[in-house]
Amino acid sequence: MTTIDLRRVTAMIFETDGVLTDTARVHAAVWKWVLDAFLRRHAERTGTSWRPFEIPGDYLRHVDGKPRIDGARDFLASRGIVLHEEEDRELLTGMAALKDGLFRAEIRQYGVAPFPAAVSLLHDLHNHGARIGAVSPSRNCAEILHRAGLSGLLDARVDGVDAADAGLAPMPDPAMPAEAARRLGARPDETAVVACTAPALQAAANGHFGLVIALRPPAPAGEDRAYAVDDLTSIRVAGRVPLFAHTRTRDLGVMP
Repeated sequence: MTTIDLRRVTAMIFETDGVLTDTARVHAAVWKWVLDAFLRRHAERTGTSWRPFEIPGDYLRHVDGKPRIDGARDFLASRGIVLHEEEDRELLTGMAALKDGLFRAEIRQYGVAPFPAAVSLLHDLHNHGARIGAVSPSRNCAEILHRAGLSGLLDARVDGVDAADAGLAPMPDPAMPAEAARRLGARPDETAVVACTAPALQAAANGHFGLVIALRPPAPAGEDRAYAVDDLTSIRVAGRVPLFAHTRTRDLGVMP
């Protein structure tokens, strides 16, 4: 059991896919369809054999938690498929667009399920005065949260659309969770991050967040503030955020 002491941590940031919503498996299934189709065509053109995209292995190692183009490029490189610059840009952009369209079609037809433990924890945090944010490299994050019924429980969101608009570097750079903390009115050292992908966990470690909770091991190497838990039912909330915690003296027009 991991305890969140809200007298020390005043804000929390959650990774969306796989932590708040059961959409990581949808991403994985759609990626498999797109990448297997490419591998099959590539084998036919080159007269070589091909091996299907593997879940969870290939997905977790090369795609999970990354922007779509980066994930596709990393996976193809792992199979020894190196593209010329012009071919790279055209092919990967097409793959990303196809994957995005298929993913949206899936969630619009079948909906998005929030994890019950996530809903319970978000309510508990709100009742104890915490500010709550979500972070995701996905451009579909807003729709995912809306369809899961979680939008009203969040105070801030930073996703792939925000990253593109603001020029934020993708995770494992800490820019996205740092921006989420800023929107919550909290410093990184007083903010906890709950994540399940390697890029998001490393981003939290790189950003020196006050507490990092990994939903699956390993936690970021060398990060002594990281804890691994099996699921969100293993997180307990203690204390209450002081009413003045999210109000700085500068917000009141008073010089510190």
